[in-house]
Amino acid sequence: MTNADDAFAASLQESRVIGTEVAEQPQRLAVDQTKPVVVTGAAGLVGTEVCRTLVREGWKVRAVVRDAPKALARFGHLPVELRVADIRNPDSMRAALTDAGSLIHLAAIAIERPGQTYADVNTGATRILLDAASATGVDRIVYMSQNGADGKSRYAFLRSKGVAEDMVTSSSTHWTVHRPSVIFGPDDEFVNVLARMIRLSPVIFPLPGGGKARFQPVAVADVAGAVVKSLGQPSAIRTSYSLGGQAPLDLRQMTERILIAMGTSRKLVSAPVAVIRPLVAAAQKLLPKPPVTTGLLELLEIDNVIPHNDLPELGISPIPFAPEELLYLRNITAGSAFKSLFG
Repeated sequence: MTNADDAFAASLQESRVIGTEVAEQPQRLAVDQTKPVVVTGAAGLVGTEVCRTLVREGWKVRAVVRDAPKALARFGHLPVELRVADIRNPDSMRAALTDAGSLIHLAAIAIERPGQTYADVNTGATRILLDAASATGVDRIVYMSQNGADGKSRYAFLRSKGVAEDMVTSSSTHWTVHRPSVIFGPDDEFVNVLARMIRLSPVIFPLPGGGKARFQPVAVADVAGAVVKSLGQPSAIRTSYSLGGQAPLDLRQMTERILIAMGTSRKLVSAPVAVIRPLVAAAQKLLPKPPVTTGLLELLEIDNVIPHNDLPELGISPIPFAPEELLYLRNITAGSAFKSLFG
């Protein structure tokens, strides 16, 4: 973890001596809590949990979403200010950030679809948001990156996140970056995908590359907790946090736990990526929402283990990737999995 603002943090936490007693001043937050926190990607898996956590801890939330009905269904009666906007639109983002105190930028895509590319959403929108923040005087930004993000990566998704992260960390803002491994929780784009593929695969289930790639799955509640805790901490300014679960697991081990949670079984067989890739590419062309894309297949080939886990530093004990934490996967049926292929 890096930290270039120790002096600033220390100045906010100093105490004064009165007689023989030390009277600590109330710790100042790194951001004005009376102003709204703007959250992009607010109706997504992490965004919804972040908004709930913010509200629970007394923050005012301005949730930026694309789909109002979906957002209302997810938020229920959560007291947030809803803004329907496109993060790729500079005018919309300047309006969303007006009078705000901080920005939590979560919006991103892991899979490209028509009209949504990594360049537009992951990279271009980040540039637009940084410009909008500068124009509106918002200088506290928490950015959700990705473990392995690198502007020079040969993997398009990781490359796009790396370029965006570099934009944030090279800015003059009071930024914080979070770099999680794969995130699990209801509606996630990794574990749920595997579960749907399992439902659609009778008897046997092919593991790309034999399931040897290693991950460190982290619960969405832990990620949201880290984001919200870091928002107000002066010590988190210009700091990057690596977020992961209790221990690394390979894809085979993860799949075995998913099967237990789903209450089903499959024979796990090794499938060379070179054999799977043409099939995935064909399905990607034929189906409106293929279960796996070539981009996701790439991410199943490479390790996604964090170099060190900063959750304990933020006072968070990681939730294990265990069957009892994955029981929501039982809601996935063969019928719902098949329906998901067509949107």
